Amino acid sequence: MDFNNSSYKECSSKNLDDDVKLPSCTVRTMASKAITIDNINPNILKLEYAVRGPLVIRAAEIEKELEKGAQKPFKRVIKANIGDAHAMGQTPITFIRQVISCVTSPELIEKGDYPEDVKQRAREILGACGGNSVGSYTSSHGIEYIRRHVAEYIERRDGYPANWEDICLSSGASTAIKNCLQLLCNNIGGKPSGVMIPIPQYPLYSASLAEYGLEQVGYYLDEDHQWGLDIEELERALADASKNCNVRALVVINPGNPTGQVLTRDNIESIIKFAHKHKLFLFADEVYQDNVYAEGSKFFSFKKVLREIGSPFDDIELASFMTVSKGYMGECGLRGGWMELVNLDPHVQAHLYKCISAMLCPSTLGQTAVDCVARPPLPGEPSYELWIREKTAVLDSLNKRAKMIVDTFNQMEGFKCNIVQGAMYAFPRFELPPKAIKAAAAEGKTPDTFYAFRLLEETGICVVPGSGFGQRPGTYHFRTTILPQPELLKEMLDIFQAFHKKFTAEFSN
Repeated sequence: MDFNNSSYKECSSKNLDDDVKLPSCTVRTMASKAITIDNINPNILKLEYAVRGPLVIRAAEIEKELEKGAQKPFKRVIKANIGDAHAMGQTPITFIRQVISCVTSPELIEKGDYPEDVKQRAREILGACGGNSVGSYTSSHGIEYIRRHVAEYIERRDGYPANWEDICLSSGASTAIKNCLQLLCNNIGGKPSGVMIPIPQYPLYSASLAEYGLEQVGYYLDEDHQWGLDIEELERALADASKNCNVRALVVINPGNPTGQVLTRDNIESIIKFAHKHKLFLFADEVYQDNVYAEGSKFFSFKKVLREIGSPFDDIELASFMTVSKGYMGECGLRGGWMELVNLDPHVQAHLYKCISAMLCPSTLGQTAVDCVARPPLPGEPSYELWIREKTAVLDSLNKRAKMIVDTFNQMEGFKCNIVQGAMYAFPRFELPPKAIKAAAAEGKTPDTFYAFRLLEETGICVVPGSGFGQRPGTYHFRTTILPQPELLKEMLDIFQAFHKKFTAEFSN
C-alpha cells in the first residue's frame, strides 16, 4: 500500500465535534469512502452519551499523561462520572465469584475448596447449559432454569405470581430497554412516536431515542420537592408533545438516576393511573432497587403496586428492568440483567422475542450472576453468613457515603444538594458567577461543562455536567457518583471544596 499516494492523508486526534475523535492513524481521503459524515445515518449524528463523552475522553488522556510523567497539580484521576462500583474499589461478593469460578473451570467443583452450596449451584447451572459448558449458546431469552429463579425472586419481592416465560435475561438492563424501545419505531398518522423520559434522565434514554428516530418527550422532576414526579407536569409534557408526535410510552427511573430519589407508593399509583388514562406503555427502570438509604424511604416495584390497585388499572403494559451491575453486586462487566414483561399482547411479545433471538443470547457468565442474585444463599446454607455480611457492609458503606457527599456539598457556597435517598449518585445544583458564564460562552461550552472541565484539569476529578442529563433552563448541575471508597471520597470532597472556593474567587473579581 502506497502511503505517499495523494489519495491518503495523515490524521492525528482531530476533533470532529465535542465527543467524537479521529484516532492517530492514516486514512483515505473522504471522497473515497463509502460511508461519510454526509451519508451516515443521521440518527447516529444526533446521538450523544454524556456519561462517556468529551470529559471522560479527556480524563483518559490525562491518565496517560500522568503515566508518562507529566507534571499536574494532582497525582491521579478520580472517575466520579460513572456507576462502576468495582472500578472504584468495591470488593466483589464472594458467593457470586465462587459460582462463576466453578462454572468457568468445572474441575474446581471437585478440587476447589469451595462451600458445598457453591458447588451444587455450579453443577445445576452447568447442567442447564448445552454440553455442560458455559461456552455454549443458551436460549436467546436466557437459560430456563435461571428465568424460573428470577420469577421466584419477583414473587418473593412482590407477593404476586410471576410467569417465568415473561422473564427475559439480557446483557445488562440497557440491552433489554433498547429492545423494548425498538417496538415503538413507527410513524402513525404521519407523526413519529414519542417516549416520555424524566429530566434529568439517564443518557441511555436520550441516546437510544435519537438512535431509533423516536421523539424525546421530557418531563421535569421537581427539584424543590426532592426530585418528585408531579402528575400535572406529566400532563403538561404529554399535551405539549402530542401536537408533534404520538406519545406512546412513559419511562420512570426508580430509584432515580442521576437524582437519587425514591418514589413513594402513592406516587407510583398515580403514575400507573396516568399511564392507564393515556394508554401508555410503562418502562419501569428499577435497577437500583437494592440501593435505598434514607430513613422513611422504601422501594416499591411498579409490578407490585399495579397488582395491588387492581382493575381497571392493572391492565397497562409494563416492562420492568433489573441488573447485576448495580445494587450490592456492582458486577458491571459481567453484563447480566433481566426484564419482566406484563400484559403485553402475546403476538407483540412473540415478535419482541424474535427480535431478541437475532442477538443469539446474553453472556452465560452474566446469566450465572443473575442466578446468584435471584437465588442468593439461604439461612443455614454454608455461604449465607458471608454473603449477608458482605451485602450489608456494601449497602451500609454506600449509605454513609451518600450522607457524606450531601453534607459536604450543602456546606459549599452556592450549592444545594437534595438527600440521596437511593441509587448511587448525587446531582447537586450550583450557582456560577456571570464572569464564569461569559468565559464559558467564549469557549463555546455550556457553563456547567466549562466548570467540569476546569475541575478535571485542575484537580483530576471527573464528573458529568448536568446538561448531559437535562436540567431546567438557567440551572446548573453535575452528577457525581457516591462510589469512591470512604477515604478516597473524603479526599475528593476536600479537593472539590478547595477548587470551588478558588474558582468562585477567580470569576467573582
